[in-house]
Amino acid sequence: MTPAVTAAVLGAAGLHAGWNALAHGLRDRLGTMTLIQVASLAIGVICLPFVGVPAAGAWPWLLGSAALHTAYNLLLLETYRLGDFGQVYPIARGTSPWVTALIGVTLLHEYLTVTQTVGVVVISLGMLVLALSGGIPRRTEAAAVLAAFTTGCAIAVYTVLDGLGARSSGSPMSYAAWLFILQAAPTILILNRRRRRTPTPEPNPQRAWALLGGAMSLVAYTLIIWAQTKAPLATIAALRESSVVIGAIIGTTIFHEPYGRHRTTATILVLTGITAINIA
Repeated sequence: MTPAVTAAVLGAAGLHAGWNALAHGLRDRLGTMTLIQVASLAIGVICLPFVGVPAAGAWPWLLGSAALHTAYNLLLLETYRLGDFGQVYPIARGTSPWVTALIGVTLLHEYLTVTQTVGVVVISLGMLVLALSGGIPRRTEAAAVLAAFTTGCAIAVYTVLDGLGARSSGSPMSYAAWLFILQAAPTILILNRRRRRTPTPEPNPQRAWALLGGAMSLVAYTLIIWAQTKAPLATIAALRESSVVIGAIIGTTIFHEPYGRHRTTATILVLTGITAINIA
């Protein structure tokens, strides 16, 4: 991986952790997620005149990914409703790299070097340590863990779809803009319907933060889509999950969750995995 690709993915990781913390931390999560999608839709539409239309070969991947992203957004909302940010975020993100690697090897024949494989495994192990920082999940937390694991599988599958789509699109930026439009529009409709059924006592008082989260989400994933055209999907998926370390720091500083030895160990493992990926 070139320094530019590494920098892009690490930058995306920071942005991703930030917008997920916003989605988790704001009081009206349903309204927050809706506004995040509104921002994504608006920015995608604004970009269309400048990026054009993806090549025909990208559209099957694009449509499949948009449908999966819509499901992912709903899963993410449910995951944050059920569990603590410090627990469910690393489970969701930690599931993605090794599932992506399995898909890449078995279906795409995208083989990794020994050091890249070690890097993916070590990063996933670091996130497992982070997820278990509060101890083995109790029976009452089973629903949150299952939701987080399912979210991670969705991330892995849309990662593969977007890698294939971006590579066949002729323009990663065009692919990204259309993806955000196609996934945001149905998500907004679904969330608005859900909001009408379960109205909150007061409107979301932090619209600016939610809209900022949408912009952060779009920039972060656009960087990832571009990076997927430059390096193996599994290494990109693993490297971007350094966001869990940033998420752990956010959890400690903003949500007052303890950092402790588990998070320190996880940080060391993730940084070791990042180094291994970039040695290859």
